[in-house]
Amino acid sequence: MATTVHIPGALLRRVDERAKALGISRNRLIVEAVEAKLVTRHRWPPELRAMLAQPLDAASARAFEASLAIVRKRRQSRKRAPKL
Repeated sequence: MATTVHIPGALLRRVDERAKALGISRNRLIVEAVEAKLVTRHRWPPELRAMLAQPLDAASARAFEASLAIVRKRRQSRKRAPKL
């Protein structure tokens, strides 16, 4: 579907340079950029999903729990106690 988008001149020159360097059309570059922006907003990268699907080994789990304990110990309220 055809549409009109207004792009500042300096940005359009950068788009054209990048499209030329990649050997694709300006339109293809813009479509891919918009698609990438939409996907990253709603989906985690496949590499991260695959990593999260794997259970932690015992040593990594212990290290993770130890780091959480440090964070919890150092966490302090930013609010001051009310003066009575």
